Amino acid sequence: MTVIDDPAAAGVSLDPIRARLLAALVEPGSATTLAATVGLTRQKVNYHLRTLEQHGLVELVEERRRGNMTERVMRATAASYVISPAALGAVAPDPARAPDRLSARWLVALAARTVREVGGLLAGAAAARKRLATLAIDAEVRFASAADRAAFAEDLTAAVTALVARYHDDAVPGGRRHRLVVAVHPLIPDTRPDTQDHDTQTREERP
Repeated sequence: MTVIDDPAAAGVSLDPIRARLLAALVEPGSATTLAATVGLTRQKVNYHLRTLEQHGLVELVEERRRGNMTERVMRATAASYVISPAALGAVAPDPARAPDRLSARWLVALAARTVREVGGLLAGAAAARKRLATLAIDAEVRFASAADRAAFAEDLTAAVTALVARYHDDAVPGGRRHRLVVAVHPLIPDTRPDTQDHDTQTREERP
């Protein structure tokens, strides 16, 4: 995965045709092999490929001689891409502007900062050929009531605060700061029929 923080590269990746080419180039291909996939002439595909190459989104794998022409085989530089809020410059969300732990907009701003910061660290680690030390926890919890949700929020805040106080040390030489973000938000409802039936049955069977 590559995090794009250059505005020009972000714009190039968002073009629908170029996005299709990037998806197709998870496996190496040439303008000739890709032309039928995207429904364009080889010349137009070549134009898009060169634009993607200029912005570091695809790379040359090999060149093959085909009669009077040289066929360039390209490959995407990553299997997937994420556009960093850094590409938005001054209009990127900043969690420092209006900190509010109960605000959905602040949650989005925190997530945007995470993408920006970790994306930069990921690029540096890849350049240095080193692993990046991170931790992520993903879980789902179903609350029986709004009161339970509020109680959970209080308990979670107390637990995280206690852990931070236990391990945070400003005095030790050579210590390195880490960012900790904990988020809780509703899930988007799953509209699949089998899931709906299961949820309905669970509610009906609840005493």
